[in-house]
Amino acid sequence: MSNDILSIGFGIVIGLSVLPLIGWLMKLVSMEVHEETAAVITSFGRLTKVVREPGLHLWLGRYLPWNKCQQVSLKRDHRTFEEIHVNDCRGTTVIVDLWTQFRVMSPENALFRVTDREKALRSLLTNSATAILGTFELSQILANRSELSQRLKDDIRDETLRWGLEIDLVFISKLSLLPEVSAQLFDTVAARLEKAKADIDENGRLSADMLQAATAASVAKLVAEARGQYSLGVNAAYQKLRTNPELMAAYKELYELSLIKPYKTVTFHGFSDGEVSAIDAAMTTASGFDAAHQALSSHAPV
Repeated sequence: MSNDILSIGFGIVIGLSVLPLIGWLMKLVSMEVHEETAAVITSFGRLTKVVREPGLHLWLGRYLPWNKCQQVSLKRDHRTFEEIHVNDCRGTTVIVDLWTQFRVMSPENALFRVTDREKALRSLLTNSATAILGTFELSQILANRSELSQRLKDDIRDETLRWGLEIDLVFISKLSLLPEVSAQLFDTVAARLEKAKADIDENGRLSADMLQAATAASVAKLVAEARGQYSLGVNAAYQKLRTNPELMAAYKELYELSLIKPYKTVTFHGFSDGEVSAIDAAMTTASGFDAAHQALSSHAPV
């Protein structure tokens, strides 16, 4: 019984000591590929195999010095290329930031068709932005960023596919101007606003003058019509007065009395005909006549 226990314990010890050795040997002859990753295997610098399936794979020549394995990520990735200077069709320097999203479709091409993918992609986007944005004005670039982003993506698609990359999105994330260009642009906008304000003021003044002239013409027309109506009204009143002889006679008497100037008139009352002649009347000066004359003269309208 004791011998059996010793045998089992010895077997366990041997097994536990052999497991690391087995793991080490497996590591020497295998390689692991992670999710969304591809392993590119080369021998003497030449491509021999591309492994895309995740998991543990047998590779007997892993540690041979002329064999190499490079892991290439197949996940979607993005880059932001900042401060790309381009000129619009008027020569205005515009600074753009381009955001791009891509993923590796061909790991072998991504490794061997382009030496420095980052620099190559920036150079490609810079050339494409210069060629496309250079045909538009700044205002058009600002207004059509989505359309221009799609044109940039279409323009670089073939070249990036040759590099093993699939471009999902190119987006103009930021637009800016050089400081001196911004100052000139603000001055131009300020001048345009000032001109627009002056135009509005001038148009308003002209409109007010025209309205005043039209109002004066309307008032003159109405006054002329009113004056014509006044004569017609007076004539109608006379016609109506003629239908009443007594009222007409009273009106005439009242009108004749209104023509008499009181400060030049002396009335004699209680005398019979022939007792006072015109010469007597002319030589008679009523008491207070001069004072009344002076008082009326001082209150007479000028």
